[in-house]
Amino acid sequence: MKTIGTKLGTAVAAAALAVTGFAGAAHAEGELNLLTWEGYTDESFVSVFEANTGCKVTPTYVGSNDEFPAKLAGGGGVYDLVSPSVDTTTILMKAGLVEEIDVSRLENWDQVFPQFSSHSGVNHDGGVYGVPYTWGAIPFMYRADSFDEAPTSIMQLWEDESLSGKVSLWDDKTNIYVVARMIYGNDVNVYDLSDDQLAAVRDKLIELKPAIRKYWSTAGELVNLYANGEVTISNTWGGYQSALLADEGIEMIEFIPAENADGWADAWQIVAGSPNEDCAYQWLNFSISPEGQCGVVGITGYSGSNPTALGTCKSDEEMMMLHMDDFGYLDSLVLWQEPARVDAYINTWNAVKAAQ
Repeated sequence: MKTIGTKLGTAVAAAALAVTGFAGAAHAEGELNLLTWEGYTDESFVSVFEANTGCKVTPTYVGSNDEFPAKLAGGGGVYDLVSPSVDTTTILMKAGLVEEIDVSRLENWDQVFPQFSSHSGVNHDGGVYGVPYTWGAIPFMYRADSFDEAPTSIMQLWEDESLSGKVSLWDDKTNIYVVARMIYGNDVNVYDLSDDQLAAVRDKLIELKPAIRKYWSTAGELVNLYANGEVTISNTWGGYQSALLADEGIEMIEFIPAENADGWADAWQIVAGSPNEDCAYQWLNFSISPEGQCGVVGITGYSGSNPTALGTCKSDEEMMMLHMDDFGYLDSLVLWQEPARVDAYINTWNAVKAAQ
């Protein structure tokens, strides 16, 4: 079970970072437009980066990995950096939408977990195209006050009539993966499903639609659904939304279902043709520095890519809770990768949403 991370208050995080400062930062000055996820550019640590580099950060948030290639292909010049997951980084690499990264300009590159720095979602044609930032799981979670007996399988979403209208799923094609494992078993290659298998998953997800209150797309949207009493169970960005709900006095329990859970890792990539290269490299350095790692992990509750950096602000117990000393946990997850026929997966998920 993914342990719920501790969410630092903005004031506490900002104070802690202000004391340490962004070591070694050169004053680049300029602007930096980021296409990224909620929590990855929180003011508590972005303010430190801006003060030390002179680079002004302007974030735009996504709710799905599919938005990254769509928005870059539609005019990527408005962004300098993006932070997709490793099932999408490869799509951007192959399309020429992102640039190779000069790792000699990254001070802490050799401290990044080798499982990530050598991952196929970061490396392409002998070059490095991503800087790993955070990682975690996509478990399920439920309101502790809504279940007398803890759920153990997602099959309950279909079988428990009391959940009708009380379920929420992330608006993302990755729902296909866990449902495929439910139908075909945990040994199925969820990234290379046949047309017949995709059709079976599609039909199963359509069958669930009467139980779905809403497909959520942002962290705040799911938090509001729970806070308003509209849903009682969902999948989640492990450690993040449950911590936000805990701040509102709502106890959530995360669990890895019998069908296992997806593992994910996000990496920063430089958009091809970015006019703000100096600031982009400043951010890449910051993202794997103690200030960047402690900042984002403190806000999101996710695990970090640089254990050395994170060890400067986390106790041994906290590092253990974040699985920073236990890659057996990561190995137990089904780490995302680009599907063999990504268009077919996107079309399958869109067909689910369009079904009446």
